[in-house]
Amino acid sequence: MCNVKFNKLIVGGLLFLIAVAMIIYGLFYLNPTKQTTDSHQESEVIEADYFPQLSSEIEKTEIGADLTTSMGIISIKLFPKFAPKAVENFVELSKEGYYDGTIFHRVIQDFMIQGGDPEGTGLGGESIWKKPFEVEVSDHLYHIRGALSMAKTNAPISIGSQFFIVQNQQDMSHSVSEATPNEIVKTYKKGGYPSLDGSYTIFGQVVEGMDVVDKIAASETNGNDLPTTPVTIESIEIQN
Repeated sequence: MCNVKFNKLIVGGLLFLIAVAMIIYGLFYLNPTKQTTDSHQESEVIEADYFPQLSSEIEKTEIGADLTTSMGIISIKLFPKFAPKAVENFVELSKEGYYDGTIFHRVIQDFMIQGGDPEGTGLGGESIWKKPFEVEVSDHLYHIRGALSMAKTNAPISIGSQFFIVQNQQDMSHSVSEATPNEIVKTYKKGGYPSLDGSYTIFGQVVEGMDVVDKIAASETNGNDLPTTPVTIESIEIQN
């Protein structure tokens, strides 16, 4: 009799444990709504942090700036976390008034607009350190439409004061590398220039005023891509 009772207790205990296990499984593994919601929320957090260009909000770690041009205002945000030297250079030159009165000396529609040379020739300009500095590359930033990037020559260390804004709005998703993240590939469908990725320092993104960038890009130019009617930067105001 004792053995029978003992066996019943064992069987009963096992059945109880199985029932508890099935309840836990149902709560945590058979609830697709909960899984989907949590994954979606996590994805949004990662995207906002990892690809700051995809958000028009200016975060605490970013710096806002307004470029007042003769064709309108272009508002941008800068990324000191990912391109510290380029941002420091641009901010300090802007505060000094270095860019005031300079022109966009190279304008190519469906590509980019370039400025920042006090000589207006594309051959001048220098950094706040009075010498060129190197490229800063980040896998957080890409040459999507509206990207703000530092211009340079073919020399490995040749960045001074010149910068450009990517204007192209044609689908370039077919030109991305295999390593390009899916979210960025989707963004390249709206324009950009992926062939520049990895070779130039992206240090900001236009958050408002791409219509102004498009107007500048549509300017009539001569054979050297110089607008026949000068387009000037009247001032650059750093917001914080």
